[in-house]
Amino acid sequence: MKPGLHPGVKVEFEVTVTDDMRPAFDGKVVHDVMSTVSMIYFMEKAGRMLILPYLEEEEEGAGYAIDIKHVGPAVIGQSVRFSAICTGVTPKRVVCDVIAETDENLVGKGSFTQAIFQRRDMLRRIDELQEKTSIQAN
Repeated sequence: MKPGLHPGVKVEFEVTVTDDMRPAFDGKVVHDVMSTVSMIYFMEKAGRMLILPYLEEEEEGAGYAIDIKHVGPAVIGQSVRFSAICTGVTPKRVVCDVIAETDENLVGKGSFTQAIFQRRDMLRRIDELQEKTSIQAN
């Protein structure tokens, strides 16, 4: 990784809750709020945005672990701030605290760990698995 990523580095962005972010199962909407799945997507995106400037050309990151609590609602049309704050960096892992909040309440919080790989090793593993599953399907 490039130098500069250390505990305290932070990224932040806002998202407006839209109808397609609602929790729905088998086509039936459960609530008119941001779903847990959508919230976690944006938390992971924040973590990804945090590491991108520090990845070397030959490196890639991938989600490794996530521990999230969805503690409050965000309603349709409401703006949600997502942030990722680096809490730890090793050559193979980057750990972030992730937060989702509105001006009115905390929506979610937790931690997100990304594994750092050599791009060629990751691509090789994916290709090997793809080949293995293709053989099993035939």
